[in-house]
Amino acid sequence: ADLSLLRFISAELTRGYFLEHNEAKYTERRERVYTCMRIPRELEKLMFFGIFLCLDAFLYVFTLLPLRVFLAMFRFITLPCYGLRDRRLLQPAQVCDILKGVILVICYFMMHYVDYSMMYHLIRGQSVIKLYIIYNMLEVADRLFSSFGQDILDALYWTATEPKERKRAHIGVIPHFFMAVLYVFLHAILIMVQATTLNVAFNSHNKSLLTIMMSNNFVEIKGSVFKKFEKNNLFQMSNSDIKERFTNYVLLLIVCLRNMEQFSWNPDHLWVLFPDVCMVVASEIAVDIVKHAFITKFNDITADVYSEYRASLAFDLVSSRQKNAYTDYSDSVSRRMGFIPLPLAVLLIRVVTSSIKVQGVLAYACVVLFYCGLISLKVLNSIVLLGKSCQYVKEAKMEEKLFNPVLTATPGKPVSKPQSKFKSTQGISTDENGSTSVTNQPAHQKENLPSLLVTSNSDQFLTTPDGEEKDISQDSSELKHRSSKKDLLEIDRFTICGNRID
Repeated sequence: ADLSLLRFISAELTRGYFLEHNEAKYTERRERVYTCMRIPRELEKLMFFGIFLCLDAFLYVFTLLPLRVFLAMFRFITLPCYGLRDRRLLQPAQVCDILKGVILVICYFMMHYVDYSMMYHLIRGQSVIKLYIIYNMLEVADRLFSSFGQDILDALYWTATEPKERKRAHIGVIPHFFMAVLYVFLHAILIMVQATTLNVAFNSHNKSLLTIMMSNNFVEIKGSVFKKFEKNNLFQMSNSDIKERFTNYVLLLIVCLRNMEQFSWNPDHLWVLFPDVCMVVASEIAVDIVKHAFITKFNDITADVYSEYRASLAFDLVSSRQKNAYTDYSDSVSRRMGFIPLPLAVLLIRVVTSSIKVQGVLAYACVVLFYCGLISLKVLNSIVLLGKSCQYVKEAKMEEKLFNPVLTATPGKPVSKPQSKFKSTQGISTDENGSTSVTNQPAHQKENLPSLLVTSNSDQFLTTPDGEEKDISQDSSELKHRSSKKDLLEIDRFTICGNRID
């Protein structure tokens, strides 16, 4: 055909698009848009659930831990009245409770030698750029401390409760105890410097430091979204973000307490702080949403993965209520998210006791009422979390993992097979319908039981059953979901920096 200018212009004006010839490609693009639109809702549901899990572990330090320490000390004092029926003076849980309580008390008195006012004026005298660098160094140090801190505490608990019949392969309980006290004290000071730097940023006249600190969150997007992420890595990052957001909330609470004390608890000053607090919280939420949205987009991960993460955290809570649970759930949260409540609790107690003066009978009565309110909040929060966790585990169809945990034998000894369908787990009471109780306290194991090691349920990742997973490769209308090379709970639980790449 003859080409002419008129024919060319006519073709440009009338040519059409035949998108249906590449239906799979454009359907995938549309699904990516829908996935990015679903990310804020799914991510915030995970964050909301995870923050309340951290709150439950944090309230445990202030409410139930003192009562458990009192009961353990009472048992130790009244032990001669009952006689030495057991070979142990105290049960392992009671020993761990006493150690936690003693560490809290010692670190609290050590924190009195740290002058908060001098630290505030020392930080305020620094330049803005220097404070920005210091704050970044503090964030890195906090993650490193959290990563190594739980190892120190676990080593102390195991050293103090290890059976005496075994060959000694440690340096002793006292050195481990001093290491734990030193760690909690140094980590509390580190968090105090973070809170002081944030307080200086709030009180600066032009808010330049606060703006620079908030812009640091957006730099985090650049370092995350263009990296390769699998489900394992995204799970680590999600747990790290939950811990980071909860820690920031506690730091904001400390900043508000210190500022209100300086202004003689004038409620009008609270409204002055309120816009800055909202700005910091909003920036955290925005950064998390943008970061996770683009990570899932570039790595072809669907938004349903956050439901699996939430079910995994719920599985930890439910399994910790069983009779054969190894540790308390507060320790499980520490291992999963890197959130260790002891240093943060020491700092908060130090700030509250120095900011609020208790004088008179009425003041002490208010303290008792406040403590009762905290206990009520802790119990209510635990009940609601347990109910929601059971619901999430049921929706993920993972109840069978609660009934049939994986058994592995000690070296040189085979694993005995379960005798019946509902008796595969030691110490779990089942009824006629096969349901197990998740609210009973851990039973004391006898020393003459077979030497079997039950793999912890919290070390297994909660995913949907393989038989019910969709074959995404056959359906061109859905995103291609990269399968993980290994289960998510086989990853390093202490990695809280979040960006480990295989």
